[in-house]
Amino acid sequence: MSNSIKFIHKGDFSNIERFFHKVLRKDYLNIMEKYGKLGVSVLSAATPVDSGVTASSWNYEIVGGSEQSSIVWTNSNENKGVNIAIILQYGHATKNGGYVQGLDYINPAMKPIFENMAKDVWREVIL
Repeated sequence: MSNSIKFIHKGDFSNIERFFHKVLRKDYLNIMEKYGKLGVSVLSAATPVDSGVTASSWNYEIVGGSEQSSIVWTNSNENKGVNIAIILQYGHATKNGGYVQGLDYINPAMKPIFENMAKDVWREVIL
């Protein structure tokens, strides 16, 4: 009597093959486009408004290589080389030595975007 291990497999690899084909075709990029646009809309609506320039200066770009893709949201409104969206978020010093407290408007606005995007991208590549 020998001590052996027997492995029996029934089925195929169709699910994993479908997963890899979807990833290779980059089907998830349509979802990233959707959330890129949605993020711009949410950020524009959440940005504190004085003149409205900062709120209307949001944009996005999908960047990536062979191993990962990301959405980068940007705001092009600057004054003397300082990005206004950033100083609204984190605060800034004033000319007379004072300080203007920042307002965390980006994180609360983007949290549901990140959560829903993760679910949708994952659903896309596993179904």
